[in-house]
Amino acid sequence: MTLSTPLSRITSIGARIAPALEKLSLHTAGDLLLYWPYRYEDRSEILSIRELKLGEKSTIQGTVKDIKDIKTRGNGRRLITKALIEDGTGTLQAIWFNQRFLTRTLKPGYEVFLSGKVDDSSYGPQMTQPVYERATKSGDQATHTARIVPIYSLTSSVTQKQLRYLLKKVLPLANSIQEWLPEDIIKQYDLMGINDAISRVHFPESHTELEKATRRLKFDELFLINLRSARVKSALQDSRANKIQFKEKETKDFVDGLSFKLTDAQRKTAWEILTDLEKNKPMNRLLEGDVGSGKTIVCAIGILNALLNDKQVAYMAPTEILATQQFETFNELFKNQSFSISLLTGNQALIKRPDTQPEKLSSNKLLELISDKDVDLVVGTHSLIQDRISYQDLALVVIDEQHRFGVGQRSALSKKSSDSTMAHFLSMTATPIPRSLALTLYGDLELSVIDQMPPGRKPIKTMLAPPEKRGEKYAFVHEQLTQGRQAFIICPLIDPSDTLGKKAVTEEYEKLKRDIFPDMRIGILHGKMKSADKEKVMNEFAKHNLDILVATPVIEVGIDVPNSTVIIIESAERFGLAQLHQFRGRVGRGKHQSYCILFTDSTSKETLNRLKALVETNDGFELAERDLEFRGPGEVYGIKQHGFDDVLKIAKLTDYPIIKDVRKIIPHIFAQSPDLSKFPRILKRLSQFEKSIHPE
Repeated sequence: MTLSTPLSRITSIGARIAPALEKLSLHTAGDLLLYWPYRYEDRSEILSIRELKLGEKSTIQGTVKDIKDIKTRGNGRRLITKALIEDGTGTLQAIWFNQRFLTRTLKPGYEVFLSGKVDDSSYGPQMTQPVYERATKSGDQATHTARIVPIYSLTSSVTQKQLRYLLKKVLPLANSIQEWLPEDIIKQYDLMGINDAISRVHFPESHTELEKATRRLKFDELFLINLRSARVKSALQDSRANKIQFKEKETKDFVDGLSFKLTDAQRKTAWEILTDLEKNKPMNRLLEGDVGSGKTIVCAIGILNALLNDKQVAYMAPTEILATQQFETFNELFKNQSFSISLLTGNQALIKRPDTQPEKLSSNKLLELISDKDVDLVVGTHSLIQDRISYQDLALVVIDEQHRFGVGQRSALSKKSSDSTMAHFLSMTATPIPRSLALTLYGDLELSVIDQMPPGRKPIKTMLAPPEKRGEKYAFVHEQLTQGRQAFIICPLIDPSDTLGKKAVTEEYEKLKRDIFPDMRIGILHGKMKSADKEKVMNEFAKHNLDILVATPVIEVGIDVPNSTVIIIESAERFGLAQLHQFRGRVGRGKHQSYCILFTDSTSKETLNRLKALVETNDGFELAERDLEFRGPGEVYGIKQHGFDDVLKIAKLTDYPIIKDVRKIIPHIFAQSPDLSKFPRILKRLSQFEKSIHPE
């Protein structure tokens, strides 16, 4: 057996469950070996039957005194297997349902381990559906009981026992995995060897051993992420970009012509971008700012200077709605300029030339114009990175909501420049990310933070509403609507059948029209609608032809309707704080006081405490920190979208002590060997890592 041996060839159990394991992307022995447990159960303490306490999970070792099958009577007939276990201090009854093979597996006289919750019965202490395992005479350590037991994420039709059984079979292959970290790093940071770490993370002998194994594997993952970022950053230093000369007078005239005054934070971050653009090395910068902090105008200043230098700019948004909105925004901002601005999405191809109305084109015609440089600024979605699009003089790429795009997609767009130069790259996100976390997620990017809100904005008042307050809150919303305001109502699902008991947008829409707000104009918006229909609904809402918009999370990013002053979020417990904060940012964009109402049926203390954090602060950065504590970075920042989903299996982006160690090491490695040629094993492992994060 080798690491590449198919699981279907590893015992009859492997053959039986291999098709189901493929759903978990487990195909070979090597895949299984690197499939980490997500938690552990400590079944290592073995109690005597006399020591058992009711209601607690415990492990015992005893002898099977008797075991038999009993068929129940009536229509719902089923098989119950009952066993009597004794250990010299007492007896315990174990029962299992519909497991007819047990009387062949466990026979009187067999020595067994049982782990499970202890209940009371007329026969004394009892375990129902306990995990069982024969105690071997050879003294080999148990696999499923009497130890720290690994628990894995599973698909249906695969049991924990089956997976652990297969893992025990492939575990010796851990010794065939090559150590790739230098010996001096292993010694300096007291790291467990890779072979032992892989073995012990699956079947640890002690908590100390588990901690050391986990630390080593976390170290590896975080080391690779940071090493790759440092390598990308280093490579960028060797790349060339077109210098974009700062047009001071034109920029000043543009800013003076705005209907508002820039904040100091906007000025500072705009200057950081302009300074980068004047260099002949490609800018690689992340612009981070809370909802409503004014990122668009900051990036517009950079775009203006690129266009004034007679260069092309591409602006990529995550959704068609946002792309369309930004197309309109840039046309308004640059209405006094002589730029041609186009919109390219899966469903739309428009061009707006100076002093004309937007013109519809075929996508082929628009691609031709872009290629011939008859378009200055291209706004679009993923359509901007399709193979058949080419630019003649692309000098700046802006990607909005950076965390929604993978590393490969970023790279594909920034390399679209037609000559040997790379385009300058500006990424933006409205998801506040703590600085230490941003440095790990985007270590290849320089960071600009807009940490100041425009003056005059009234803080949004947020309310947590239990079921009994629903009527009261509906009355409040109705009052706002009668004053001429508008409202969003967010539901997590589209159809009632998706998940029982949760609000669904179609169901809620009908109920609101019929029972709650029959005198109001209500629209519906969700991801399954056609783009043209979505666009129509949003335009109707923006023009105030609708009072209420009932929507799924499709409105999370970018929709701007200043007259909306209320947002209701149904089943608020289903969303994280960062996402709830994004929703909340859809209101509070005008001159009127705005409100966010969080409806929840949850009575969980932990859930309510989490939601109260949103009531207590409007600071997105503070909420991001709290969200990390509550949910972890994988859920908050969508690790899949960063391209780390195949690698970040065990580490957390909040493992700051390990990240700190990793950051100390990497500069020394590059100082010794900038191309990593002196570290062939690290280079090989890094190459494997880079392949795994480029599914695009």
